[in-house]
Amino acid sequence: MTSFLQLAIAMAIIISIAKLGGYFSYRLGQPSVLGELIVGIILGPSVIDLLNNPYFTDIHLADTIQHFAEIGVLLLMFLAGLDLHITDLLRSSKVAGLSGVLGMILPLGLGTLAGILFSMDISHAIFTGLILSATSVSISAQTLMELKVLRSRVGVSLLGAAVFDDILVLLGLSIFTAFILPISDAGIGSILLIILKILLFLGIASLIGMFVFPKLSNLISGLPISQGLIAFAFVTILIYGWTAETFGQMAAITGAFLAGIWFGRTPVKDHIHTGISTIAYGVFVPVFFINIGLSANARELNWESGLFLLVMVLVAVIGKVLGAGYGGYLGGLTRQEALQLGVGMMSRGEVGLIVAAVGVELGLIDQYIFSAMVGVVILTTVITPPLLRMVFHKKQDERIETQNAL
Repeated sequence: MTSFLQLAIAMAIIISIAKLGGYFSYRLGQPSVLGELIVGIILGPSVIDLLNNPYFTDIHLADTIQHFAEIGVLLLMFLAGLDLHITDLLRSSKVAGLSGVLGMILPLGLGTLAGILFSMDISHAIFTGLILSATSVSISAQTLMELKVLRSRVGVSLLGAAVFDDILVLLGLSIFTAFILPISDAGIGSILLIILKILLFLGIASLIGMFVFPKLSNLISGLPISQGLIAFAFVTILIYGWTAETFGQMAAITGAFLAGIWFGRTPVKDHIHTGISTIAYGVFVPVFFINIGLSANARELNWESGLFLLVMVLVAVIGKVLGAGYGGYLGGLTRQEALQLGVGMMSRGEVGLIVAAVGVELGLIDQYIFSAMVGVVILTTVITPPLLRMVFHKKQDERIETQNAL
């Protein structure tokens, strides 16, 4: 069987099973994303090991599905940005800043301490803490959209805090390597360069979004091009994601999120939302959630690695809930809202895996720690949606009042 036909049947299975899992999860009163994650784990090496079935002989199949998944998370974060307003983000900047900073510092400290307790040397321990300080709100954003609270004070603060967290973690990575690597390879100059690149990317991308997006959108909408606006938005998502990671020293999802924010200011926002949502939730986003489960392999766990993984998950959860939550409380959120924010910041994802991959490449962590970090990503991703629904359900009436006020 050709590689294409193997991809075709694999995609058919993944998308169908994802939708079924999401449906049953919804019927049980949980976010649909939870069902998609669970069936992903079932399809993965932990149970069925779909991609290693003798039927699939293409060695590049897993990589191809991974690429589809990466497009899915870009589209998901674009839609999250599309549903927000710049004024919302500015209004929540204090909460987002404090949550982002404390939500990075506390997991870093706890992760370092845990690493030392597991007999790591100081550099390995600090780098482990740095990995645990990264967050990923793509899962939380999906859950908040399902709960219809993305534009609430907590939802806006959550996405803003994630941007701060993203920047701080990558700066921390640069600073750490500057002290660990030889002066010829890294130094203070590289740290300043990272900061400059981040500021330049945010500035230029925002200027383009503010002045170019509306004009091009109006121009394209008047041309006889089939689905021209949807194609324009899709291409922009990919370019912003690529530019953010290649030149801006930030995660690609930050670029996609920024593109969504600025497209949200155009008069064609609703049309773009409909088109991109169809592409995203029909194809790419289910693949993203399933792919997380496909990377899990519970069969490899033993008592020692299981204990290490459990401690790392506890550090990841406690560090974010207390750090980001307390930051939100200092910024003016109520205790319940601070808890909601902290829970929303629990999940880990691509930024943490990027930092971990850099650590393996530089010899700062070994494959054992890297595998544990993958486990942390999967477990925190699985537990975040139901916990988010739980903490928001406690204040259902308050949530509705907040939405009406906005």
